[in-house]
Amino acid sequence: MSRESALLTSAGRMPERSQHRVSGGQDGRSERPATGHGQPRTVASAGMLLLVLFMLLISLGCSKREQTVATTPTAARDEAPLPAAERMEPGAVAAPFTLTERSGKPFDSASLRGKVWLASVFFANCPGPCFRENQALADILKNIPDPDFMVVSVTCDPDNDTPESLRRYADRFEADPDRWKFLTGDMATIKQIANGTFLLPAEVGVHSERGVVFDREGRLRGSYHLLQPDRVKLLEKLIRDVLAEPAARVPANAPTQGTPAG
Repeated sequence: MSRESALLTSAGRMPERSQHRVSGGQDGRSERPATGHGQPRTVASAGMLLLVLFMLLISLGCSKREQTVATTPTAARDEAPLPAAERMEPGAVAAPFTLTERSGKPFDSASLRGKVWLASVFFANCPGPCFRENQALADILKNIPDPDFMVVSVTCDPDNDTPESLRRYADRFEADPDRWKFLTGDMATIKQIANGTFLLPAEVGVHSERGVVFDREGRLRGSYHLLQPDRVKLLEKLIRDVLAEPAARVPANAPTQGTPAG
């Protein structure tokens, strides 16, 4: 799912003022309105109009304040996580998670220990961006053939992306099942992993097009946009740099990033 749009406005024509014809008398001269009552009636009408406008402004102001109070808490709760920086110093270890691989077998993130891995979120029925995103991942795997480098792609449409459908989708990219994992599972679990561990937004059919890099110890090291060729080049450089790092020993009780899931 992870997604900016401009709000375009156009000014409509102001309604034309109504035309009042002045009727002519028998002698051809314009008739003047009767004096004595016309002007007070006009003043009264103008006063009534101002009163109506004043009451309308008051009601609009109240409505706006009530709307702000009602919607702000919801917006705060649904706020997407901020993406990881392009490059990061090693931090907390990713929380363990378990999902289902396209083979139908359980996938335990513990199997990634000792590997440098790239995580992404997508869905198979995505009309265009997801295919380009995954094509970029396929190219990265070809450009970096190191067996210690893997890709983990998690669907954000698990109701439709069953293991069987993910197998068909992975075949379109000739994805090596040993190096490229396609995962599905419960949507609540997927959202928890994406938001808390990958720092990527994920709703049903909504996701980010960023790839997130983790080192051999499972520590988040950075993220780049997969649909921008110049960012993909920098992403490949980050992966190579992390692969070149010596393995570090992380205590078993080290703090984790995200909540264990699955």
